[in-house]
Amino acid sequence: MKNFLRAARLQTVAVMIVLIAFIFAGCSGKSKAKSDKLYIFNWTYYTPDSVIEKFEKEYGVDVVYDSFASNEEMFAKLKAGGASYDLCFPSGDYVSIMIKEGMLAKIDHSALSNYGNIAPEVLAKCSFDPGNEYSIPYYMGAAGIAVNKKKVPTFEKSWSIFGRKDLAGKMIMLDDMREVMGDALKYLGYSVNSTKQEEIDKAESLINDTWKPNLLKFDAEAFAKNFASGEVWVAQGYAESIYAEMDKSKFDDVEFFIPKEGGPSYIDSMVILKNSKNKELALKFIDFIHRPEIYAEFCDYFGFPATANTQARGLKKGASYYTIESLEPCELKEDVGADLEKYNQAWQDIKVGK
Repeated sequence: MKNFLRAARLQTVAVMIVLIAFIFAGCSGKSKAKSDKLYIFNWTYYTPDSVIEKFEKEYGVDVVYDSFASNEEMFAKLKAGGASYDLCFPSGDYVSIMIKEGMLAKIDHSALSNYGNIAPEVLAKCSFDPGNEYSIPYYMGAAGIAVNKKKVPTFEKSWSIFGRKDLAGKMIMLDDMREVMGDALKYLGYSVNSTKQEEIDKAESLINDTWKPNLLKFDAEAFAKNFASGEVWVAQGYAESIYAEMDKSKFDDVEFFIPKEGGPSYIDSMVILKNSKNKELALKFIDFIHRPEIYAEFCDYFGFPATANTQARGLKKGASYYTIESLEPCELKEDVGADLEKYNQAWQDIKVGK
């Protein structure tokens, strides 16, 4: 009996120790482990580490950040069901597609205290999601062209640069169907959202016969590294990617511009995936991004104009690699529905040949 009572006492003491340990762990802010994780699927080079770290610190959470190089890659991965994310950053045409596919959760606007900071002119362009029921604008911009001025001292600020035979093997374009096809369509005077087979055929011919022979390759992942290393002298791509790979001492050797003809522009938006396990935290991140000081920090880091947040414009400290005005001749990519197959076929012919 004594052994039984002794064992019972020891068991009681052990339970009490465990309970006390839990109590102290719960009361100690320093020892409390982060219990929540926000899983983000976003473009490469698109959210500064400093912004993510501030969010993590303020809310006591971890952010897990995975990246993609094109909308097509993002969509294919999500549809394959290989990963579970809370927040994603598709372009407008893919927001529309994802809504139709039932992939998105509705946005609770009452949880967004900073919604009023979003530029009205950007909201007005969100025809892909009227009323922003499923998406909140993150950034409005466009891909452009970066030129190494030391290697190419004279050039026209036009998509025609890719027709220059003297630069053959020293130029690169994105492996992105809607971007490259849109560039060709716009250069030819057509809409980037054309569904006319004749116009799509002409764009395909321009790319195949005039541009492609001068390209090193199509690449949406390494274009910035190729440019920064000097392997290519002319690169179609995104300013943030180009400058992120460049040594700051060489910034003056680069000119980045939006071609005079315009091209496809985009509104990349923040969307909460329907199968998100942490929708509340995703909403907090969306609202955090549109705090004027945070949005200004994001834009300054990448050399962006503050296109989607009017209050942030007066808080920016650095220069921008292009202006809001330079986006005027550009045209937002839209969901072309079943006619997307026309683009798919043209792009297939371009990539592998007829």
